[in-house]
Amino acid sequence: MTGGAEGAVLDTTALLHWPLERLAGGVCCPTQLDELERLSPARRMLVEAAQIEWMNPSPAHFEAATSAAASTGDLPRLSTVDLEVLALSLGLQRPLVTDDYRLQNVAMKAGIEARSLATRGAKQQWSWVWRCTGCGKEHDVSTGAKRERDGPGPDCDVCGSPTVMKRPRR
Repeated sequence: MTGGAEGAVLDTTALLHWPLERLAGGVCCPTQLDELERLSPARRMLVEAAQIEWMNPSPAHFEAATSAAASTGDLPRLSTVDLEVLALSLGLQRPLVTDDYRLQNVAMKAGIEARSLATRGAKQQWSWVWRCTGCGKEHDVSTGAKRERDGPGPDCDVCGSPTVMKRPRR
């Protein structure tokens, strides 16, 4: 992507890697500062001085983001901060700047423009299922699924084996 933030909602990747002047005019969630503190305390101090608009998403927009992520099957692999950033983009109807393919996938589903930072970006929308590593049965990803970045999914209700997140078979 070229240019600056220009009113777009910025994922934490932009906060970490873009020059400060390029962040000017962007919108972010205050919880991203905590994420920055974990990843790079020095960068957090710099970013706090940038001309960024800090906003919390409304509960209604957070719920809409959660619902959109559940509908694509991406919900278990998105963090709360990811959902808040997505909720801001949905609520403000502004582009989302992220290299996270899952966020791009949900943004596409929700009709929000997703701009990538350093990758080519998602070209098509995907959906996900939990596929059993034992019997191969595919299970829907429920809205109540445990959210973790990695690791196995819930145990299969047929054979008890762990499941992994995969694209559904056609």
